[in-house]
Amino acid sequence: MNAWLQGFFEGIEPEKELTVSQWADEYRMLSSKASSEPGRFRTSRTPYLKEPMDCLSTSSPIERVVMQFSAQSGKTECGNNWIGYIVHQAPSALLAVQPTVEMAKRLSKQRLASMLADTPVLAERIEPARSRDSGNTLFNKDFPGGMLLLTGANSATGLRSTPCRYIFADEIDAFPTDVEGEGDPVELACKRATTFARKKILLTSTPTLKDYSRIEKELLRSDFRKYYIPCPACGEFQDLKWDQLKWEKSDPSTVQYECISCKERFKELNKPQMLREGEWRATRESDGKTAGFHLNGLYSPLGWYSWESAVEEWLRCKDDAPALKTFINTRLAETWEQNYVSKLSAEGLMQRVEPYLPDIIPNNVKILTMGVDVQGGGGTAGQRLSYSVYGWADGEECWLISYGSIEGDPHQGQVWKSLTSLITNDWIREDKGKMKIQVTAIDSGGLATVPVYTYCREHQALGVIAIKGASTRNQAPISKGKFVDINFRGRAIKKGVGLFMVGTDTIKDCIMGRLKHNIVKEGSSSPGYLHFHAETEEEYFKEITSEQQILKTNKSGFTVPTWQKRAGARSERLDELVYAYSALNLLYQRYPRLKIWQIFSKLVQKDTINTQEKGLLSKKSVNSRNYVNSW
Repeated sequence: MNAWLQGFFEGIEPEKELTVSQWADEYRMLSSKASSEPGRFRTSRTPYLKEPMDCLSTSSPIERVVMQFSAQSGKTECGNNWIGYIVHQAPSALLAVQPTVEMAKRLSKQRLASMLADTPVLAERIEPARSRDSGNTLFNKDFPGGMLLLTGANSATGLRSTPCRYIFADEIDAFPTDVEGEGDPVELACKRATTFARKKILLTSTPTLKDYSRIEKELLRSDFRKYYIPCPACGEFQDLKWDQLKWEKSDPSTVQYECISCKERFKELNKPQMLREGEWRATRESDGKTAGFHLNGLYSPLGWYSWESAVEEWLRCKDDAPALKTFINTRLAETWEQNYVSKLSAEGLMQRVEPYLPDIIPNNVKILTMGVDVQGGGGTAGQRLSYSVYGWADGEECWLISYGSIEGDPHQGQVWKSLTSLITNDWIREDKGKMKIQVTAIDSGGLATVPVYTYCREHQALGVIAIKGASTRNQAPISKGKFVDINFRGRAIKKGVGLFMVGTDTIKDCIMGRLKHNIVKEGSSSPGYLHFHAETEEEYFKEITSEQQILKTNKSGFTVPTWQKRAGARSERLDELVYAYSALNLLYQRYPRLKIWQIFSKLVQKDTINTQEKGLLSKKSVNSRNYVNSW
């Protein structure tokens, strides 16, 4: 037959009456590179995916599918099956959006490449990327009747480029609030499908903060379906809840689920049959075009994420707010409420002071860092360097060692000489050993930027760094740093001063969560717990609780959680704690995170830890441990 006629008839051939789940069971092959269970895809392994997938079928009236799922529960594979279904059964333009362009590249190279290669009906339609003019690139894959475009939510160009009938936005809670000043990336992507009468949109994510989570807002606009499964004892249908998991004391191996109806307890071995007999039930009314699905990690198939593993993880993180937040978001698929500071008070924290003395380091401490806040750039009132020294141990358990102020003009040399004395001081341990401060982080964002740069440039070998608060949210605790000294050619001087950006809101989330949620028994240790010495003053606690988190509308019209200082309050001590924690995080860039405590534990066993003599911070250091040459 003539190639033109063949193409014409293929184009007018009606779509086969297959749902996405039927297509996946018949055609989808899983690669050993991208799956722990390679071979033919089986919807029966994850029965809860059948209904979300079928809502994406062309025969379904649903236009918008929302999946607020726990991590590693199959939501992304649901999207990949849909992509395969579109390529083979319902060709048209499809836009797949990841949080960043880099993540889109990773999706293309790993999951999609293996799916296209291992699933024969897809390999027939999309030529290998190595073929000349194949139409198969990292971000664009052509196939008969359609094309697949991949982009990141941080690329406005990628989001507005081409009209598309299908939109797949994955992990939308990780999307930026505003992309290049053009608005919300989810809305930008969804507008690509506006002109299509039979459009389909898939939005997936684990949730983040309450009142800020995109996926939660989308779910609340849907019919909010929950997966109900029958009790093996009484047959009562119920959705699995974390509070119904029961175990003896601190033994995860004894975990069982207690039925909300008959109170009988059953083990996880019953889960496969329960999942097969389960059904999605809507809990809210909607427009009939939006289907929302909520699923936590307790539904994970047997052999994946077990109830015992869930309890083990809970016991590890329940007293550490940042880890607990991750557990609630990624395992329970619930949003996290940021209400720490509203329930913290200086009076309450005063009850936490402990009977160790200032300037004496508890024996558990393995690392010392210092945060320095520069106050007063003009005039004489209030000019000083304000500092706090903190000690750190395994799991980031933390002790306030010392705090104070060095009065004087930051533009004069005397205050900096006094600071050098603090940095080079031998700090005495309870066991009479001595320690040095490994990293000192000095704020350069005030009115004394030049003196700060000068001091940091001249004292790099002592582990002194210049820092500045990042202007955008959700940044890492500390950046890799960049050179800010410029030569006469306008180029950065490699051995000049480096500037490190600090994710202040990220660190404050962590600190306030730990202050609020951590519990420790006297004489025991607890990951992330903050200890305060016997002479810590109430004013100190007032300053570290001086800020509160509020929801604020930014310039682009989006509501974001923002840390804001209370009127008339001082916050130097909070800033110093933030800087000291960022300094600890800088060490994570220089040493293996899993071994850093063992490394420094060996060093503190000696009578004196002199980092210059040991070569840890000197210009003689090599590889990633060289502070001077590794920015």
